Amino acid sequence: MSLMDRRDLEFWLYDWLRADALFASPRYSDHGREAMDGLLDLSAKLAEGIFLPTYKPSDRHEPKLHADGSVTVLPELRRAVLAYGEAGLVAASFDVVQGGTQVPHVFATASMAHFMAANIAASGYPMLSAANARVLAAHATPIQFRLFGVPQLAGVALGTMCLSEPQAGSALGDIVTRASFETTDDAGDRYRLFGNKMWISAGDHDITDDIVHLVLAKIPDADGRLVAGSKAISLFVVPKRIPAEISGDVVMNDVSVAGLNHKMGYRGTSNCLLNFGEGTARRPFGKAGAVGWIVGAPGQGLTIMFQMMNEARIGVGLGAAALAYRGYHLALDYARTRQQGRPLNHKAATSPVPLIAHPDVRRMLMAQKAYAEGALALCLYSARLVDEAAAHGSDEAGLLLGLLTPVAKTWSSEWGLAANDLAIQVHGGYGYTRDFDVEQLYRDNRLNPIHEGTTGIQAIDLLGRKILRGGGAGLMVLERRMLATAEATGKPLASFAETLRSALGDIKDAIRILADLNDEPRALANATPFLSAFGHLIVGWLWLDQALAAQSCLAAGPVDADFHNGKLWACRYFFDYEMPRIASWLAPVRGRSDLAVPDGAF
Repeated sequence: MSLMDRRDLEFWLYDWLRADALFASPRYSDHGREAMDGLLDLSAKLAEGIFLPTYKPSDRHEPKLHADGSVTVLPELRRAVLAYGEAGLVAASFDVVQGGTQVPHVFATASMAHFMAANIAASGYPMLSAANARVLAAHATPIQFRLFGVPQLAGVALGTMCLSEPQAGSALGDIVTRASFETTDDAGDRYRLFGNKMWISAGDHDITDDIVHLVLAKIPDADGRLVAGSKAISLFVVPKRIPAEISGDVVMNDVSVAGLNHKMGYRGTSNCLLNFGEGTARRPFGKAGAVGWIVGAPGQGLTIMFQMMNEARIGVGLGAAALAYRGYHLALDYARTRQQGRPLNHKAATSPVPLIAHPDVRRMLMAQKAYAEGALALCLYSARLVDEAAAHGSDEAGLLLGLLTPVAKTWSSEWGLAANDLAIQVHGGYGYTRDFDVEQLYRDNRLNPIHEGTTGIQAIDLLGRKILRGGGAGLMVLERRMLATAEATGKPLASFAETLRSALGDIKDAIRILADLNDEPRALANATPFLSAFGHLIVGWLWLDQALAAQSCLAAGPVDADFHNGKLWACRYFFDYEMPRIASWLAPVRGRSDLAVPDGAF
């Protein structure tokens, strides 16, 4: 079984998203379909040949913290991640002048989906590095990018994002890592950092010699105090090894691993508690304190870091979608080959039938298809918006991308997990044994609704920041595009277009009700059910849009009729079974429900 069905990728990229039109823009004119097909071929080869064989071993053999403070990973995983970098895939979507090949993001996203489906834990290392390097490319000085970004693009260094702290969790305004100015050198204003960072994926390992940490910290005020709140946060680049260009010789920085976190999934990704400035064994330049250089201006840290967080959020959604997709195909294969039971209308039959012959199994398979392929379509559409903005300077694309980012992260995570749950159910008792991959896929995917911002945090971002306080520009773009899809819909999909219009109207009514409350805490109490409804609206729209593309393919012929009809059936399933959920999620909003529950009620 291939990790990503090439027919799906070609349908999404060319028949639906028309990504080949990007090659006509000056930005992407050096590329063409042949080159992009080559990228997908390479991705499939590396993912299936090198990443996939490490999937179960890296789950059994987690990273280890040794007495000397070093962390090691499974050697085969190390080789897989290095091979990814050596193939130039980290740098693929970066500008040529930055050392990349300027591949459109939508193709780079399709490429990464292979690796995430093969081994989500291994793919996390290069995914974080690409996002880290992109922040440096956009906000660091040229020397900082050359010293700390370019090695990541070359695959000889990997990167992290160091945000959370043990006492702060997701409340980044409460971080207490401090940064004190020391001097100015060739890399910029140099600081000494002291503090602890928790849940740091890829925080330490032996894959590459150097690791580039992007660290949020606060600069003390004139009285030496740390100011509360997010506006006091600055961003620093803190390498594991201080480059010889700065220090005259490679010097180990004052960054140490205090412990590893052992999660139920993503076990191949080292997840660390990092100490900055312990000063026990490592004292760069003869002093305690981790050496770091400020990126951007003081106080801009969280604003800058949102670029990496948003990229990582879409990456998390893509990973969740890829895990759901792989689980669906494993369940489909199992249902076609496992003989069990007799058909309901032929109970006297002497031979069992495949599981797929049973109506409830078919329902579960179609649900998985709708969730997994819907999530992948959402992530690819989001990547296409990045290209639309980059190639044509489209403000509209940027507005819509901002609105869709929390949806791409959360809808894919929540419903990708639901798809993996159904994959286990299709396998029956075998599904929750370690002999079958669907058990691990579920464990891996369970992390995705939590990291890079929980579902509740994404809901508050969508409803509070993007909608109630966002001015409505992104919503207007979304409405125009949705209505364009509905207006292009003819028979036999016309009823779905009407359902889409109705659901859009329900969402707009809910927004008006929440805005009229003039009470943001009360409105945000229903942010998560609103996000659920909004996400289903988005994916319903994208399924209808895909159905139009499938219809066009069938009309043009000759095509794989079963494949394209499968898209139409998935769209039908989503509108028949999933779109009705929107009304129930919005019911508390329409009823102006108040969740001001007294503590004693719990």
